[in-house]
Amino acid sequence: MINRVIIRVKVLLIIYAYYQKSSNDLASTEKELVRSMEKSYDLYHFLLWLIVVLTDFEQKRLDAVKHKYLPTKEELNPDTRLVNNRLAEQLRVNKTLRKYALKQDWFSGEEDRAFIRRLAEKIHQSEIYAAYLQSVDTYVSDREFWRRVFKNIILEDEEITDFIEEKNIYWDGNLEVVGTFALKTIKQIEEESNENHELLPMYKDETTRQFAIQLLHRSILEQEENKELIDRQIKNWDLERIALMDLLIMQMAIAELKNFPSIPVNVTLNEYIDLARYYSTPKSSHFINGILDSIVTELKNEGKIFKS
Repeated sequence: MINRVIIRVKVLLIIYAYYQKSSNDLASTEKELVRSMEKSYDLYHFLLWLIVVLTDFEQKRLDAVKHKYLPTKEELNPDTRLVNNRLAEQLRVNKTLRKYALKQDWFSGEEDRAFIRRLAEKIHQSEIYAAYLQSVDTYVSDREFWRRVFKNIILEDEEITDFIEEKNIYWDGNLEVVGTFALKTIKQIEEESNENHELLPMYKDETTRQFAIQLLHRSILEQEENKELIDRQIKNWDLERIALMDLLIMQMAIAELKNFPSIPVNVTLNEYIDLARYYSTPKSSHFINGILDSIVTELKNEGKIFKS
């Protein structure tokens, strides 16, 4: 589940903290990176378990309505489609997810409960929910309902995004990417899937984990020589005036260009320009793109990179 997109974000933020603290402890910085990636895996489970928690909230809501003073006929006989959602039940009994989620303390605070209430209200008021109640009662419609809720509400609503990213500092900037893996998991579950259905592993293979560690090490250990590369390409501009985040993004990009021959040049450039758009100033991406293009040309001319 942890892919190179997530890794680049994690490494950038860890290196930024490394320089802010003027640290020189590479071993502890590596441990912090590993911890940060583990927390992204937590977010993946959090998002899937959120379906179970929202379903439980719906059951409590219906129970409360039934027991209120003088309930209406409709309140005594509510629509229970959401409570009986088959996909939610599959996630509830999934051994891996259940074991993981029950060790956490994700929804015990008052702010957490208020978040669930607000999210449940948004779902109830949505066209997605209205269409779900009108749809044919099938497993496919149950799964499609949660797929649409994730895609159009949970991953798009700014208030929800802010709450999730503020809940854990390691989740900041991860929701969009990790959310796509939660969506992928929802789509992969079938009606016949049982409690042993496999969730996505933390890493596809050991190569992915090693990419993270090596990128961190190379970015830090090669900082001075990569600074010199950047300095040679800057015209009428003092290196000290470049924003730290811009400098770190470029240093990381150069480290990746030089040390990972299997990753195409254009992939590296596009990924780090995207990082600049998200984590730096509006003009940074254009500036970084120009500098990195020139550095790629220089490195190719010097025979230091051979990939296209």
